[in-house]
Amino acid sequence: MLTVGSPLHGTIVSIDVGEGDLVRAGQQVVVIESMKMQHPVEATAAGFVRKIDVSVTDTVVPGQALVVLEESPVAEEGERPEDTRAPDHLRSDLAEVLERHALGYDEARPDAVERRRRTGQRTARENVDDLCDDGSFVEYGALVIAAQRRRRDVDELIRRTPADGLVGGIGTVDGHRTIVMSYDYTVLAGTQGLQNHRKKDRLFELAETLRLPIVFFTEGGGGRPGDTDGVGVSGLDCMAFSLFAGLSGLVPLVGVNSGYCFAGNAAILGSCDVVIATANSNIGMGGPAMIEGGGLGVHPPEDIGPMEVQVPNGVVDIAVQDEASAVETARRYLSYFRGSVGAWDEADQHHLRHIVPQDRLRTYDVRRVLDAMADLGSVLELRAGFGTGMITALARVGGRPVGIIANNPAHLGGAIDAAAADKAARFMQLCDAFDLPIVSLCDTPGIMVGPESEQQASVRHCARMFVVGSTLTVPLLTIVLRKGYGLGAQAMAGGSFKSPIFTVAWPTGEFGGMGLEGAVRLGYRRELDAIDDPERREQAFQEMVAAMYRHGKALNTASYFEIDDVIDPAESRRWITAALDSAPPPQPRTGKKRPCIDTW
Repeated sequence: MLTVGSPLHGTIVSIDVGEGDLVRAGQQVVVIESMKMQHPVEATAAGFVRKIDVSVTDTVVPGQALVVLEESPVAEEGERPEDTRAPDHLRSDLAEVLERHALGYDEARPDAVERRRRTGQRTARENVDDLCDDGSFVEYGALVIAAQRRRRDVDELIRRTPADGLVGGIGTVDGHRTIVMSYDYTVLAGTQGLQNHRKKDRLFELAETLRLPIVFFTEGGGGRPGDTDGVGVSGLDCMAFSLFAGLSGLVPLVGVNSGYCFAGNAAILGSCDVVIATANSNIGMGGPAMIEGGGLGVHPPEDIGPMEVQVPNGVVDIAVQDEASAVETARRYLSYFRGSVGAWDEADQHHLRHIVPQDRLRTYDVRRVLDAMADLGSVLELRAGFGTGMITALARVGGRPVGIIANNPAHLGGAIDAAAADKAARFMQLCDAFDLPIVSLCDTPGIMVGPESEQQASVRHCARMFVVGSTLTVPLLTIVLRKGYGLGAQAMAGGSFKSPIFTVAWPTGEFGGMGLEGAVRLGYRRELDAIDDPERREQAFQEMVAAMYRHGKALNTASYFEIDDVIDPAESRRWITAALDSAPPPQPRTGKKRPCIDTW
């Protein structure tokens, strides 16, 4: 005989066999409830039931006899009934979950997909799927619905407000874990609801905990006034904006926009390190309703912050044609923050010898220098339409990611105006925050001057380059392509030619405390005024300028050791890689290097 005993203290809630029954090993014979949980008790061997020692509602203790079996060699052991089910068999509870998830997918929402097709745009899930590696995206809060249960039926909310208009989770982008989020314009115009604010909070906190970058597709109409299920008045105590802004300087924040982006959505976009926007984007701190409500007139959304406004004013860092290009650009941008790559190609460096003209008054395209000096195809320019006197770009040299700032002699002769200074200072913060060395290509007559320039608050804006430059912890490498004059040249070198790891010049380099012509007019005014003949005065002026040019040539400047060397332009990459090899690697850190990266 074999006794089946109680494994725990509890109450009998069911007896599943009768006397004389044949049971198999593993078959359930009774169920005991203990601490609100039911525990099946199974036979440990096959046999016939000879005695049942308990009744339903009896209280039993561990080891107490429940059922007595007579073991029988005739009774064959078999598999448990549940083990005979096919592996892909769907239980009813799982089927219910899968059905709910499916209601939020594009396949279940053909009308919503068709609306996107009519505007030539993708759905939120299509953008997320395109950015993430296949099968890697794990969604958070997929079953959330809009907080409108007091005004709408739950079944309707399930069908019409999937994920409360925010698709978000963790996936991999080129093999690297990334938080990816997208407002869903097909759900209540991509507005920010109570629940999708909570979802943002959750993912922002995970970004901080896990040190993961964020890519955020921001299309939408801002705050949503129609949610009814919350407790409060204004909702101004929501944490999303504070949490997201607090990530600045800790992890890369990439904003991508297509279509309308207003109010709270625009606040998220504007807090990002980089803003990538498609040609059909309209971005503004208030949409049509808010503008009209403020008594500022009636404006269609197409008139608010179009790209012809937001690119030249610096709001948009990278303008692209469509969402496919935006996704590819976001993927490319993130790649610079993942360290070196193992394979690269470089151009024939001898081409660098011929880009800057020997005629010191002849302009040239400085972007040709960037493209030739950096690894082939690695240059990604930021804010190309804003502050056009300064070029800022991410690139690689020898597979290593770097930031590049360069004066643009095609605009104001390379003089640094307020917009150019803002652009460079903010870019230097970005590079420093994420340990990217900075290569500075200097060709400037100085900081822009004149009454019009002062109307732009140049004194303050241009000083940003000195303040930020003095706080850099990453290697700064300065190459003077041609002009290195005055405060502008010092700003391009972090405040002093002795601040960078090296300051070298090409043979076309020329230096001075200020522009040559201005220096002559200021320093030799008495001598020039003493010459009555205008032709002789101009001749004397030109001779003095030529003399100062000879004195300030790169070769002569190097002889005074104001710069480290005059180099063959073809050797520029070798100087850069040697400096980077010499610099200590960035130290692992648990927090930020800088409190934040300026949004401007």
